[in-house]
This record gives sequence, structure tokens and C-alpha cells, in this order.
Amino acid sequence: MQRREALKLLVAGGVLPAVPGDLFGFFRDSHPASGYALRTFDPHQNELVVAMIDQIIPATDTPGAKEARVNEFIDVILTEWANDEERGNFLSGLADVDKQSNTLFGKNFADASADQQLALLRSLDEAAAVARARLEHKTRPPFWKLEGRDLQMQDDFFTVFKKMTVHGYYTSEIGFRQELKLEIMPGAQHGCVPSGLGSGNAEG
Repeated sequence: MQRREALKLLVAGGVLPAVPGDLFGFFRDSHPASGYALRTFDPHQNELVVAMIDQIIPATDTPGAKEARVNEFIDVILTEWANDEERGNFLSGLADVDKQSNTLFGKNFADASADQQLALLRSLDEAAAVARARLEHKTRPPFWKLEGRDLQMQDDFFTVFKKMTVHGYYTSEIGFRQELKLEIMPGAQHGCVPSGLGSGNAEG
């Protein structure tokens, strides 16, 4: 399978909903400056995240998630926005990816071949689709609703990972300007966000 086809597979299902200006500004403001020091991921976890995002949004004719430093964006969200339970669930999910990779291929995910990595991500995506189908009968607030903040990272691990990867990429300079070929319109981005959005110091 070509990497572009893999991208279409992995980001299918509406994981990038339209978001209002305040939340879009929040995501853009969450991208760290050059020289950012990781605060939640250890080096091994970061290597795993980089390998995963590089498969989900690979470089093609434009830079991919790795070049957009989406791993650092995810680290910011986990550090400043996620609560302890959400952060713990996310890190447990990462550990499970390595566990599955070792079971299937005898090596950590980051050390597996590109084809092996893609095969495992497809398996995770299929399992996530089954999990989402089981929740279809439940009414859940849209991703961007403030009153649904506590639910925004309550999906299965891989669904959360895809959301964070896609939002991180398409609100980065690379994703927004080079991939989508869009420009920030005056008034569309806000330097500050409502304090209810995060539990850390992400508001400007």
C-alpha cells in the first residue's frame, strides 16, 4: 500500500471536525517554539510517537507530521491540558503499541519495518472503529464543546492519538499553510482562550 493510501485510511472517519476560532487558536498556540524540551514523554516514548505520526501523516510532496513536530504538540497537550487519568491512559496505550509490536514482530514499534508498522496501525485502526461503533448509540458532545471537555480524550487510545495527530498537523504552520494552502484571516486567531479549555497554563 502506498503511504498516501495509508494516510487516507488512517485519518478517515471525520477525525478533523471544523472547529471555531477560539479552539483553533488554542491548538495553534499549543505548538511549541524551536528548542522545546519534552515534559511528559521520555526519549523512548517520544521515539515511538514520532514513528507513529510519521506513518499516519508521512511526508509526500509536502512535509509530514514528523517535520511539523506533532510529537511535541502532543507532549504539550498531555502536559498542559490532559488530566492525570487521561495522561495515564494515553501513556498506557503507547506502551501497549510496543507490546503488540514485540509480540508480532519481536521488536519495538520504532524498530519495526515500515510495512510492519503500517500493518499494526491498520489493526489498531480497525479495533478503534469497532469500539466507536459500540458507542454510536450514545449521545456525546461535539469535540469542541466546552461542556464536553472531560470527554475529549475519553475515546479509545488510537482514536485519541489520531485526533491529536491530525489536529496537531493541520494547525501547524506546515499543515495549515503548505498542505491546506490556507492563510490566517484577520480576527480568526485569538491570542487567548477561555480558561475552561485547559487545566494547565495553556491560555495566553
